[in-house]
Amino acid sequence: MSDKKVPHVRELLKDAPRNWGKWGADDEVGCLNYLTAKEALEGVSQVRQGKTFTLQVRIGDEKGDPVWPGRAPARRMNIMDRGHYNCGKGPHFPGCYEYADDVMFFHLQGSTQYDALGHVWYDDQIWNGYDADTTIGGLAKASVAPIGEKGVVGRGILIDMARFRDKQVLAPGETFNHEDLMNAAAAQGVKIQKRDILLIRTGWIGSFYYRDSEEFYKDFIEPGLTYSPELVQWFQDMEIPNIVTDTIANEVTVDPVSGVALPLHNALMRNLGITLTEIAQLDPLAADCAEDGQWTFLYTAAPLKVVGGTGAPVNPIVIK
Repeated sequence: MSDKKVPHVRELLKDAPRNWGKWGADDEVGCLNYLTAKEALEGVSQVRQGKTFTLQVRIGDEKGDPVWPGRAPARRMNIMDRGHYNCGKGPHFPGCYEYADDVMFFHLQGSTQYDALGHVWYDDQIWNGYDADTTIGGLAKASVAPIGEKGVVGRGILIDMARFRDKQVLAPGETFNHEDLMNAAAAQGVKIQKRDILLIRTGWIGSFYYRDSEEFYKDFIEPGLTYSPELVQWFQDMEIPNIVTDTIANEVTVDPVSGVALPLHNALMRNLGITLTEIAQLDPLAADCAEDGQWTFLYTAAPLKVVGGTGAPVNPIVIK
C-alpha cells in the first residue's frame, strides 16, 4: 500500500470512543482506575495452588534482548569488581570487605515494560487531552510514574492464541480480533470478564530465543491484534484496564486494511486510557495453564517509578 493511500490516524479514528475526562481533568492512569479493591480481591480469589510465575524477559541475556528495531540492546558494565582489588585500586573499608558494582545503559522500553499513557499521540494531544508539548524533555503529564505509584492488581486471564491455532508461534503479520479472543477463551473453558487484565500469547517473544536474530527481525512485522471499530468498542464495553502480550508492540505492526502503523496504540491507549504491557514472556505460564486447565490467576505488577518516563521495565508476578 502506497503512502498516498494510507489515511491519517485521525481519519481512521474519527468516530472512535474516548474516555477523556471520565476520571477527572487531572487523570494520568486511565482504565487502571477500574482496578479497585473489588477487582484486587477478585484476583486473589483465583489463587488456588500457590504457583508463581514471573513474566519479565531477562535483561542482557546471552542471546540478546528482543527490542523494537532501531533500539539498542542493554549494555551492562562493571565499575567495581575483584580486578580493582587485584591491581590495588579498590577502596578499603573498616573490616576489609570488598564489593562489586555495575551500571547498565538501556532503553526504558527495552525489556518487558509498561507504556506510559502519554507515549503516543496524534493531533497534538496525548491521553486525557493533555497538550503533546507536555512531552518535551520528559512527560510532565501521563508518564509511567503514576502507573508505578498505583500498581496493577486484579484478575488476570491468559488467552493462548498460538495454542488455539495449533501453532508454536503465530506467523509474521498474523492477526486476530476480539471475536478470536472470545473463541479461544471458550476453547480453553473460560470466559473473559469485565475488568480482566488480558494476557495474550502469540509465541513471538519466546521464538526470539530459539530463532536466528536475523530471521526474527527480517522484514519486521509482528503478529497481533488488528484494528476495527468493533474491536475498540469491545474493549471499551469490557472496561479492560491492561493488555499484556508477548510481542514488542501489542498489535500487528501495520494494520493490513488501512496501512496505518500501530493504530491501536492511539485507539486504546491515547483515546481510552488502556495500559499496554509489552515483551512479556508467557510461554512457561501458558504451558502450565494448558497442563492444569487453570487460565485465570492473580496478576500483579508495578513498573519502575521513572519520573517523566515514556515507559519503564517491569517484572509482573502471576499467582495461580
